[in-house]
Amino acid sequence: MGRISRRAFALGAGLALAGLTAGDAVAGGGHRHHRARHAMRGMWLATVANRDWPSRPGLSAADQRAELLAHLDTAVRRKLNTVIFQVRPTADALWPSRYEPWSQVLTGTQGKDPGWDPLGTAVREAHRRGLRLHAWFNPYRIANHTDPSRLIPTHPARVHPDWAVPYGGKLYYNPGLPEVRRFVQDAMVDAVRRYAVDAVHFDDYFYPYPVAGQTFDDDAAYAKYGGKFPDRAAWRRDNIDRLVREMSGRIERTRPGTRFGISPFGVWRNRATDPEGSDTTAGVQTYDDLHADTRKWVREGWIDHVVPQVYWNLGFPAADYAKLVPWWAGTVRGTGVDLYIGEALYKAGDPAQPAAWQDPAELSRHLTFAGQFPEVGGHVYFSAKEVGQDRIGAMARVVADHYGRF
Repeated sequence: MGRISRRAFALGAGLALAGLTAGDAVAGGGHRHHRARHAMRGMWLATVANRDWPSRPGLSAADQRAELLAHLDTAVRRKLNTVIFQVRPTADALWPSRYEPWSQVLTGTQGKDPGWDPLGTAVREAHRRGLRLHAWFNPYRIANHTDPSRLIPTHPARVHPDWAVPYGGKLYYNPGLPEVRRFVQDAMVDAVRRYAVDAVHFDDYFYPYPVAGQTFDDDAAYAKYGGKFPDRAAWRRDNIDRLVREMSGRIERTRPGTRFGISPFGVWRNRATDPEGSDTTAGVQTYDDLHADTRKWVREGWIDHVVPQVYWNLGFPAADYAKLVPWWAGTVRGTGVDLYIGEALYKAGDPAQPAAWQDPAELSRHLTFAGQFPEVGGHVYFSAKEVGQDRIGAMARVVADHYGRF
């Protein structure tokens, strides 16, 4: 990559005097800021359940590759500069991983070699087109079902059945186990070591979203490791903090200059819960429900950028875009962490959504509003399918109104 992080440059002399290396400081959870050189104009390319790509499992390698390149070409046509490519959707891999099986989204059969390297191809072809390629990983989701026997026999979750927790119709790795935390990091860092990805990306899935009437069974892990914490929620937040802090250091040591970004659910906490929270009444709060203290990660500088999913329209009562963007701008102010806003392009023209989303100009108004805040460094659109299909012309309107000069 060749870049020296601003953090490493600024701290270099002091670390030398203290007898420390930059790697030691990063490993301890110090600030890391690889500053973005250009405004973010990105799209997510989701592979879980074949959402965006491949269009269905079992296509030939040539057809899969052609579809992937078509998405990259769409990004260029829409004047975007970054593709966030989901390469570990369910404890599997879209590259030849030594830790986890090939993803079934490719061939329809978990563990079956598709005959090519999607991540390697995506990095090479994105860079050839002048696009940045961010590798998107889901740390803890194992499967969109609860039956371990449906995983291949060599799957880590079958080799270590005590690592897995069924919850809400899905299987998850237990974030409370140190061996799980080490393993999922190993699995993700494998890709960073092997490919010149421009960033590592996590989305909003840490502890799972709450499911009414169900309990995430981590009693044994809590009994073993949770003794020093005031309650289970504090212990769970610490587990996720450790994942983020440790992953930050490992990325830096493995491929210096690679950015680390996280895209959380848009509400950290409601103001009624915490006076530091946003003026919202959202039913989910990341701090309380997903045990993800997203604001802390920004303040501690463990990440280079944050992409909150502000997936609501201007004026939406429970979570108003016009209230959340200023809150996030205030959160990153003075931290050196870049802020990009996650945009719900998928809602544009969906008849099930509020009336605001039937207006092709709604999304463009988001960019106009966010442009008032110097902390907002760009936007990311969910997701690639809608960037291409553009049901009611909302994406075309954004490009015409905001990206015309590029």
